[in-house]
Amino acid sequence: MTTQVPGTTPGPVETMFAADEASRRLGIELLEHGEGTAVLRMTVTASQVNGHRIAHGGHVFLLADTAFACACNSHGPVTVAAGADIDFVAPAYEGDVLVATARERVRFGRSGVYDVSVVRGDEVIAEFRGRSRTLRTQNEEPQ
Repeated sequence: MTTQVPGTTPGPVETMFAADEASRRLGIELLEHGEGTAVLRMTVTASQVNGHRIAHGGHVFLLADTAFACACNSHGPVTVAAGADIDFVAPAYEGDVLVATARERVRFGRSGVYDVSVVRGDEVIAEFRGRSRTLRTQNEEPQ
């Protein structure tokens, strides 16, 4: 995996993440990224728990979705989500440090499939599968 070297031009992942106000305001940090991969971290805050005092599923989804976005945009062209599913397998609580690791499973044409595991230490909190679609450029022929 690679991280940005000081003094170099930001790549597509750094550029996209720097413009992602929603993720950064929630305290999500980009730890590592490479071709088709990304690792991000978020600490669950008091404002991110629901009425049961567990991490709101929307915040866990957002962390996984951000890791997915970083992984599928690592190749350069602007790529967006075509769909995603998440399975919540364990609760997270205020103060928990969650790490989302995204891995490319397959790319075909302008589409791709990515898996993201969200963990607290060694315990899996959620498993996410995202389907991506690379946007056409203005000069590209329809497929």
